[in-house]
Amino acid sequence: MKKIILASNNQGKIKEFNTMLRGIYQVISMKDKQIKEVPEVGLTFVENALIKARNSSEQSGLPALADDSGIVIDALGGNPGIYSARYANCHGDDEANIQKVLIDMKDVVDGERTGRFWCAIVFVEYASDPTPIIIQQSWEGEILREKIGNNGFGYDPIFYVPIYNCTSAELSFVTKNKISHRGKALSALLKVLKKN
Repeated sequence: MKKIILASNNQGKIKEFNTMLRGIYQVISMKDKQIKEVPEVGLTFVENALIKARNSSEQSGLPALADDSGIVIDALGGNPGIYSARYANCHGDDEANIQKVLIDMKDVVDGERTGRFWCAIVFVEYASDPTPIIIQQSWEGEILREKIGNNGFGYDPIFYVPIYNCTSAELSFVTKNKISHRGKALSALLKVLKKN
């Protein structure tokens, strides 16, 4: 089976992508190929995903897949956006990031607490691929005033999903993967890759 490098060392993400792409590609991580990370200097999710995909493909010589995702909150002018993982100035500190959002939104009234998770997935056949496959998907919701639920990660405990009447952190893994921004983007990518 053809190998593809996922521009990530997140084992959960590797497993998720491997499950989705089974039968088409064998997904390997950056760690497997000793890929060095590069700064994400883009101003959009797509730019950052493209930077990561091209870097991983260049260093590995393999086709590469990268995603960049985060939460976009209307009342905060689109923030945290591409800075979602480091919103509180400490990369990957979910609790600190959530608390900063809650503080920043303390005066935002109900009905104006809208936001969405956003995911951009980029696939390149090789590092200089002039026609990368780019998929973007969103997941609409509202931002709560306190955390509810223990599943998921990141902003899931404060992201309320109206159609399920619960937070993302209360959804099962299977349900979340069907309706989330990343789940929808992966499904769309899968359809494109199966055609190629």
